Amino acid sequence: MKKLFGTDGVRGVANVELTPEISFQIGRISAYLLGSGKKEGEDRPFFLIGKDTRRSGDMLEGALLSGINSSGIDAYCLGILSTPALAYLTRELGAVAGIIISASHNPIEDNGLKIFDPCGVKIPDRVEQEIERVYQENLERGEDSLPRPSGAGVGRAWERKEAVDIYLDYLRKLGPDLSGFRVIMDCGHGAVYQLAPDLFRSLGSEVEVLHNNPNGVNINVDCGSTNPSRLQQAVKEKRAHLGLAFDGDADRLIAVDEKGEIADGDLLMFLFSLYLHNCGRLRRDTLVATVMSNAGLEAALQERGISMVRTRVGDRYVLEEIQEGGYSLGGEQSGHIIFSEHGTTGDGLLTALQLARVLREDNKPLSYYREVMPCFPQVMLNCRVERKEGWEELPRFKDALKEVESRLGPFGRVLVRPSGTEPLMRVMVEGEKEEAELEAMAENLCRLLADELNGVK
Repeated sequence: MKKLFGTDGVRGVANVELTPEISFQIGRISAYLLGSGKKEGEDRPFFLIGKDTRRSGDMLEGALLSGINSSGIDAYCLGILSTPALAYLTRELGAVAGIIISASHNPIEDNGLKIFDPCGVKIPDRVEQEIERVYQENLERGEDSLPRPSGAGVGRAWERKEAVDIYLDYLRKLGPDLSGFRVIMDCGHGAVYQLAPDLFRSLGSEVEVLHNNPNGVNINVDCGSTNPSRLQQAVKEKRAHLGLAFDGDADRLIAVDEKGEIADGDLLMFLFSLYLHNCGRLRRDTLVATVMSNAGLEAALQERGISMVRTRVGDRYVLEEIQEGGYSLGGEQSGHIIFSEHGTTGDGLLTALQLARVLREDNKPLSYYREVMPCFPQVMLNCRVERKEGWEELPRFKDALKEVESRLGPFGRVLVRPSGTEPLMRVMVEGEKEEAELEAMAENLCRLLADELNGVK
């Protein structure tokens, strides 16, 4: 069986890989496993369901609801909203679980399901594995063995689209006074096409909006956080203080400084780390980032007395490290930023508000932080292989890897990891070297790795 859950929920081409039948089963099994969170005598347990602006969202929502209701669990449909809004409302409204129907920054044909527990945290690997185990058993038996309530035991579905106002009010209370602050935002025809402009205007900001007319098939198309070129141009032309680019479900943010240059998650984490450190609110003087963050970020933080802990790729792993270590800030180069005192997942809108606050309070433009944080060149190459197992123990490759690492110096590094979905090995080389030299190192490592894994003598 193809694995259902990847690094960020279930994702695939809607109606081909992620079908209504699969969505029904995930809803049914999830409700069976997670729907017992309410004690006897309390209100009936319920799920919350949200979606982004993809056309396939309606189809998957209907199947998902049928599965949840068939297991005797009620569900509230919240309409179009962001992933972090769904996570917050799951916790705030007392749901036993929440499911967002979205493929985030992926192309329009894709869609996905992300499941949150009552605390607004993505369900752990063990719960995903249990859902997959039950799903596989049903396939092998050729029948569904889960209980089927009848009569008053069947779940019901309601709409509750006004619930997003609770999330909006929460963000407003966290936001600064933005009177006279000029912002241009690219909503990517996604989940916050209305919410983002409304939020910033309510705080006094002068807002111009790009790509806020979703039609079901234009989400992320040549716009948003994956393609902010038009936003960069607009920020320069309009002399805006800041540009903000969101992806389809607004769990990440890519910013544009007043000069039209992109500020990725690494630069934002540097800025927030300094701000919280100076306010005495950066717990343990540590930032949590992933293995993909630039070594320049780590070097710049170290110079200022701030440590950096790295995790594997995925904001869920960043959150786990934050919670286990008692840290206050973490994120990814891609723009997922987690402020643990405010949320349990990356939140593009919250990040945008915090960014505006820092720029206002420090009275410095975003470009200032780019000038004080070095960004080391990175080269990423893929090599096609017949197998991925055992690459860590290949003697010739290990020797070549040690040699490259010694040439890169204290802040240079090599990251080697297998692709989770393709027959590829990924090699990233980073350091204070010319890009051409880094590329030659990466090519040599890729060639050696491919030869050894493909049995070339």
